[in-house]
Amino acid sequence: MTAFEFNFQLTGLQESLNRFANSLTLNRDDAADLTQDTMLKALRYQDKFVDPTNLKAWLFTIMKNTFINNYRRKKRANTIIDSSADGYYLNTKAPSAEETQSALNLQVINEKIDLLDDEYRIPFLRHNEGFKYKEIAEELDIPIGTVKSRIFAARKKLAKELQEFSRE
Repeated sequence: MTAFEFNFQLTGLQESLNRFANSLTLNRDDAADLTQDTMLKALRYQDKFVDPTNLKAWLFTIMKNTFINNYRRKKRANTIIDSSADGYYLNTKAPSAEETQSALNLQVINEKIDLLDDEYRIPFLRHNEGFKYKEIAEELDIPIGTVKSRIFAARKKLAKELQEFSRE
């Protein structure tokens, strides 16, 4: 295939490449960049293309590999290497204000739960962990009705203690 034919077919596949890039990145600007990178690599490595093979498949493979490599590069850029003896890799992202507020709210809620008497706190926590009333009753060796009333009472006490959250 001549260079002219290759370039003609390459530009003819640009729309298909752009659609594939959109499906990978889910972002129009990133898709345009990925398409451009793919076309540039195709032109750079034109001599590696074997003529009877499918050009579209070859270009899609280049695009997929470029996308994966870019993703891995971004992932590594967000990874901090701990230089301690253990050598941990930490993927970090600065928490948003909403995440920080949610963490603080959760901490306050957990503190209020911890302040409950054991007779209310334990059934309440077990129920929130997914245990059924019958399982809780058997574990604590109390009637099911008592388990239900203690969980209800714990909810009422927590609702009263956490009224500040209902106003927000």
